[in-house]
Amino acid sequence: MPTKKTKTRKLRGHVSHGHGRIGKHRKHPGGRGNAGGMHHHRINFDKYHPGYFGKLGMRHYHLKRNTKFCPTINLDKLWTLVSEQTRVNYSKKPDGPAPIIDVVHAGYFKVLGKGKLPNQPVIVKAKFFSRKAEEKIKEVGGACVLTA
Repeated sequence: MPTKKTKTRKLRGHVSHGHGRIGKHRKHPGGRGNAGGMHHHRINFDKYHPGYFGKLGMRHYHLKRNTKFCPTINLDKLWTLVSEQTRVNYSKKPDGPAPIIDVVHAGYFKVLGKGKLPNQPVIVKAKFFSRKAEEKIKEVGGACVLTA
């Protein structure tokens, strides 16, 4: 905003600068910040911020969040993590290297055993495997690799 249009310019020549003669414009008459929430500003705190003061519940020391976070994927959806072209290319050379599917890279931690796998060896990297998933992967000649 240009200086010309500021309130100060308009108030030049008016003694109290819009703050009144009697009350005076002092620095922090009610205290700084949230001062007086229990005392002289109590009405405001009770009215607009109920429950601001006090405690609730029990303390939980060293709370670790996300300890139970474990997104899962089933075997029938496993091949959707890589392109169809990849699967076809690797199926053409059965004695060659097996494709590696990194489940953790795709945002899943655990592999579950629902569905069927195509009869093609595959190396699956994950943090957890269910018993059935491991059996089915090994059945088609694949391998389960645990990652941290």
